[in-house]
Amino acid sequence: MKKFIALLTLLAFVLVAANAAPLQKTIPTTALNSDYKTQPINESLTIVEKRVRDAAVRVERLDGGHGSGSLIKYKGSHFVLTAQHVADGVLGQTYLIQNSRNQKLAVLIYSDELNDIALLYLAEHEHLNRTKPMPYKPVKEIPPVGTLINYSGHPASHSLLTFRGSIAGYEFERGGGTQIILNIFGWFGSSGSVIYNEYGRIVGVLWGIDVDYYHEQITNNIVWVSPVQNLDIDLALRPLCTEIPHLVEACK
Repeated sequence: MKKFIALLTLLAFVLVAANAAPLQKTIPTTALNSDYKTQPINESLTIVEKRVRDAAVRVERLDGGHGSGSLIKYKGSHFVLTAQHVADGVLGQTYLIQNSRNQKLAVLIYSDELNDIALLYLAEHEHLNRTKPMPYKPVKEIPPVGTLINYSGHPASHSLLTFRGSIAGYEFERGGGTQIILNIFGWFGSSGSVIYNEYGRIVGVLWGIDVDYYHEQITNNIVWVSPVQNLDIDLALRPLCTEIPHLVEACK
């Protein structure tokens, strides 16, 4: 069972039964206004990490909160991969997708509550200008412990941040299957961030951080990830391709 946290104030939270906490932020932020493209980037950041950073987006929720996501390209079409508890509306609902240069509307086309994965579609006229998506290239199998990973996202009230870490282990959730456990930082607003390996292949979608309910504290460097193997992207696109196949490049 997953552990959920409800924010009461900026500094207080309530713990309820389970193992991890979904990371959607419920406090408005203006940090996005800063242009992260002008921030100095050290040469130690790899080409893959720079591309992952550029494709990272913020997903605005209707309740005023936000999560994170990654702009991906599949068969010529643009999508945003994120967590289901970030984009938890009905299929067809629109969400505001932002980075420092753009804000566009994306449509929820796939929602998997069990595995906490969602997919949003950006129509051609809603593509994020001057933003290059990551190609949809999932890892073939869940990587071994020690695999180096990275992600970029929007935790708390921060502008875009980039993190490095590694796969620390795995847990098996009843009904949810194998979950990947990372040694990396995560916080509210990080949910939906897409985890990449050092070669730019997708490992999974970040959905929570560990909670020690005996001591009532969050362990923010033990991060839970739903493996990308939980997403069959062609199956996810089937309803969209049934409705408007002539308008979606990925359906042609």
